[in-house]
Amino acid sequence: MRYRPSPQFRKTALGATALVALAGMNAPATVGFAERTYHQYRINQPRYMAAYGHWDLVSVPRRYRINAIHAALLHTGKVLLIAGSGNDQKKFDSGTFQSVLWDPSDNSFKEIDTPKDMFCSGHAQLPDGRLLVAGGTARYEKLTGDINRAGGAMLIKNEDPDKPRFFAKGTLFRGTSGKEYRSQIDVLVPRAKKTETGNDKDKDKKVTVTASEARVYVEAVIRGESGISNTADQYAIVGLRGKDADNLYGLAAKLGLDKKDFQGLRAAYEFDPVAERYISVDSMAEARWYPTLVTLRDGRVLAVSGLDDMGEIIPGKNEIFDPATRKWSAGPTRYFPTYPALFLTQGGSLFYSGSNAGYGPAEEGRHPGLWDLDKNAFTPVPGLAATDQTETSASVLLPPAQLQRFMILGGGGVGESHRSTARTALVDLKAKDPRYRSGPDLPQGTRYLNAVLTPDDNVFTTGGSADYRGKRASDILRAQFYDPAQDAFHTAAAPTVGRDYHSEALLLPDGRIAVFGSNPLFADTDDTQSGVFEQRIEVYTPPYLYRTAKPLLGAGPAEVYRGDTASFLTPDPDAVRTARLMRPSAVTHATDVEQRSIGLSVERRAGAVAVTIPRDPTLVPSGWYMLFVRDGRGTPSTARWLHVK
Repeated sequence: MRYRPSPQFRKTALGATALVALAGMNAPATVGFAERTYHQYRINQPRYMAAYGHWDLVSVPRRYRINAIHAALLHTGKVLLIAGSGNDQKKFDSGTFQSVLWDPSDNSFKEIDTPKDMFCSGHAQLPDGRLLVAGGTARYEKLTGDINRAGGAMLIKNEDPDKPRFFAKGTLFRGTSGKEYRSQIDVLVPRAKKTETGNDKDKDKKVTVTASEARVYVEAVIRGESGISNTADQYAIVGLRGKDADNLYGLAAKLGLDKKDFQGLRAAYEFDPVAERYISVDSMAEARWYPTLVTLRDGRVLAVSGLDDMGEIIPGKNEIFDPATRKWSAGPTRYFPTYPALFLTQGGSLFYSGSNAGYGPAEEGRHPGLWDLDKNAFTPVPGLAATDQTETSASVLLPPAQLQRFMILGGGGVGESHRSTARTALVDLKAKDPRYRSGPDLPQGTRYLNAVLTPDDNVFTTGGSADYRGKRASDILRAQFYDPAQDAFHTAAAPTVGRDYHSEALLLPDGRIAVFGSNPLFADTDDTQSGVFEQRIEVYTPPYLYRTAKPLLGAGPAEVYRGDTASFLTPDPDAVRTARLMRPSAVTHATDVEQRSIGLSVERRAGAVAVTIPRDPTLVPSGWYMLFVRDGRGTPSTARWLHVK
């Protein structure tokens, strides 16, 4: 049926046309108004939306507007937005940490009590549907000119083999010169190690005690240069007496007024989507700020990289969380820059695409490869162009996951570089000798690009900026779809809100895509006015939701095991062509290693369709998934939530 505009649209169009004609005789402002009016008319036409999609701003009550740094879709259909302190030191200093739960189905919001500063933490979906959140911020960075108290790392030694010792934040340490320093975080010092040689009857029996140690950040009690200590010293712990004073003491080298980076947290929590609250679990051995958490084949989670409790990048000490015990253990040692994009591959190895979020030497850990965790062996994957611009790039496992093809998109130079690249590249890990090949370029060089898998096997990309943190007003108001079958980009409707650093995007169960956050450094082209964190939420409705009626996916099981076949009611089984099992996102800093789309076989039955879940846990890790079916035009159903065990 041919589309005919409504009287209201015809009036708007005629008005816009008249204004354009008048613009030649009137001021330039009239031209701008006319163009904007016509643009609004055009993008709201059914034909336009069916070709390019449409953006809508979400109405968010003021009390729920937060600096969304992290976003995760839960199996309840709600989205957990985590700000922590939200890159706002005033909130950090006041202990104001925020999370908000958003329900896209009715646009309702709920504040969530947030126990620690989860700003710049890591997260992963657990097999039972809870969200693991680990790490965060223990201290904000301080530049050289802003530091008024000398500080640095101190080792607390314990020579007592009989008991560990806990020292609370604020413990006072006094050096031989009389200078005093206070600890800035709580610290537990293990008991000393006691070894014996020989036996009780042996005259040569020896007992050896090796002191244990724990590191803590300290700051001078007095302000200014008088608090600086330029020499190594031993520090008494004020308040200890007798043997305790002999057995427990601090050691530190230089304690100065040097620049201090962000410092990480050890704390870890599970967010329960049903109870809608955080639950404390065992802390990590290492404090981590900017870590990646990646799900392994057995449902455990590997925590990789980050800045530690001294603000130094962790040199390869990784650890594994076991959801069954809620405890951490040591993982394979390997160095990566912060927020490395690590994906579980078929077979169980992890693929490092090369994407990362920055901290770390420019020449180390930037090259992609396959990491065999069992052997702790890393096999480089060659062929990637512009490896000096993988920072702030996006990476995805292309759909369907069975093909084991990965894509990297955009990125920029290390640190506060102005450089950005339009480069995309693809690699097939099933090839005999995997290597990257060039893909189609993005419209322009782009950092902080958001990339979201869609149920029709495309990749939706949006936002980003051409410069570091949107400098020089470089936010990119563009969106496009990458079609793996055609190896090409197709234009999508342009967003109305710029998104750069600290922005996120994820797929919703109804097939729409929600976009959050953005933390520009400046607000003008001359970089003279401070930027404001973007708290608006924008939702994109893709073209596939405007073309035909959605396939209907009705009642069926909520729980299946790998290898099972599950049947779901549908009024028109013949209309269903394909099915996809899509893992929900947990995204931050252009890094989303959770999302994946798995192809399922489809059997059409009377009034139903049946889908079979692959048996391979490295392809389908245990957890909750969205099940979408599609018709012949690629229009997806609303998802059914399915718990895969």
